[in-house]
Amino acid sequence: MKFELVLFDMDGVLVDSERIANRILHEDLRAAGVDLTLEESTRSFVGRKAGWTVANVRERWGVVLPPDFEKRLRERTLAAYDGELKAVDGIEAALDTIGRPYCLASSSDPTRIEKSLSLCGLADRFAGRTFSATQVKNGKPAPDLFLFAAERMGAAPRHCAVVEDTLVGLEAARAAGMAAFAYAGAGHTARDALVATGATVFDRMAELPDLISRSRAGG
Repeated sequence: MKFELVLFDMDGVLVDSERIANRILHEDLRAAGVDLTLEESTRSFVGRKAGWTVANVRERWGVVLPPDFEKRLRERTLAAYDGELKAVDGIEAALDTIGRPYCLASSSDPTRIEKSLSLCGLADRFAGRTFSATQVKNGKPAPDLFLFAAERMGAAPRHCAVVEDTLVGLEAARAAGMAAFAYAGAGHTARDALVATGATVFDRMAELPDLISRSRAGG
């Protein structure tokens, strides 16, 4: 059976934003007294909601971040996007040839989603088909967002495919009972780690349409 729906993560899959967002998050955490490297910060927080990061920093490092930390982080990140953000190489051609209905399911908030898609010329492609973790109780790695998006799009979870680039996103896809495709081209997650999840791993967006076409949805 062919997939009824393909759910795309946004950051690192549709737009090349992870390197920007991870850099700024690391800078802000260091300024707040959290002593970790960029690699440690990326590994710990990539794919997570900002609120989860704030709570985790308090639990792991005992650092209580300022009340406006999330707001300032969002503002600095969006400002950096203006001069740096680009679409992931090959994503538009992949969307043109994927041959399946698709939507976006992202841990980012709606403002960041809207700006990211607009800057990269992808807004029209996902109009009316964007879903944010702010709409569900639990963010990734919980399956809530993917299940919510599939329900809104009228697709059964077992007939859905998820395209992700983070371990927490792939864990969420598995928990939702969806097939997982892991994009390794973003470079922030080790390829071996992506392979170990059992997902179908690929390095170039040009490969995705054929992988989706040759794979089969669950029964």
